[in-house]
Amino acid sequence: MLGAGVMGLVAALTARRAGLRVAVFDRAADLSAGAGWRSGGMLAPECEAEVSSPAVVALGRRSMALWPALADVALNGTLVVAPPRDPSALARFARMTTSHASLGADAVAALEPALAGRYGRALFYAGEGHLDPRETLTGLVGRLRDAGVPVTFGWTGEEAELAAAAVIDARGLGARDRLPGLRGVKGEMALVLSREIALERPVRLLHHRHPLYVVPRRDGVFMIGATTIESDEGLAVTVRSAGELLTQAYAVHPAFAEAEVLEFNAGLRPAMPDNEPVIRRVGRTIVVNGLYRHGWLLAPALAADVVGYMLTNEEGKTPCVSV
Repeated sequence: MLGAGVMGLVAALTARRAGLRVAVFDRAADLSAGAGWRSGGMLAPECEAEVSSPAVVALGRRSMALWPALADVALNGTLVVAPPRDPSALARFARMTTSHASLGADAVAALEPALAGRYGRALFYAGEGHLDPRETLTGLVGRLRDAGVPVTFGWTGEEAELAAAAVIDARGLGARDRLPGLRGVKGEMALVLSREIALERPVRLLHHRHPLYVVPRRDGVFMIGATTIESDEGLAVTVRSAGELLTQAYAVHPAFAEAEVLEFNAGLRPAMPDNEPVIRRVGRTIVVNGLYRHGWLLAPALAADVVGYMLTNEEGKTPCVSV
């Protein structure tokens, strides 16, 4: 296995549980180098239907059924709200998605007491969930090592030297040598600490220019994200993006104005020209890449397809496969 991001680690664990001998190699020094470390960890296939293809939504739904066997997942759903002055945004989002319930003010307050009186309407996607990416990545490495799978960081070897019947290439942007069309899409995020507000689930704020999501983590920490910028460069958050993230968080709830900023960070997500994931066979190597902004959402289903293909040698196990 080449790559110890979310895709590589999930694929490695899936392969090991299928009875295959596995080893993981990554050139990075540790887990913090990958885009998955700097992400929200939302598992929201229904919400993603607004901007994603039916194939991506179907993969996401499959992954929702697989995640609980891989890691600790909070299955509390997703709450979608809009500024009171823009009720049409919520109606449009509802038309573009399915599997949601329309809530009034009392139902919003019952679901998230901290938001009582702030939103007269909302959409609730009960079948969605979220996880903490950093805890999950660390946990996946631990599960692999407990299962006897070596995970090597700072690897300096070459793929041709690996004595393996098959190699899964999950290197993200490092796989440009095999996927010339692969590009980076920058995502920026903030971590803040607030003792004045508590949320049980991700809250998405619809906005015509700066949509935002707030994802709760442990001990009063919230992840606020995220921008989507067509850029292959820069792992620092710009002043403009920082201002937009914090301003929109304040719009979700004024308590965020007094929150302590713990971290600003950015990562480059690997994406193909059509923003669809790809599984491609190149000799003994199976390349899985192009997860775009859906890495956490799609990894389990894509891993199951890759491992299934290795075991059966049958192509076309997912509509996103390209050979």
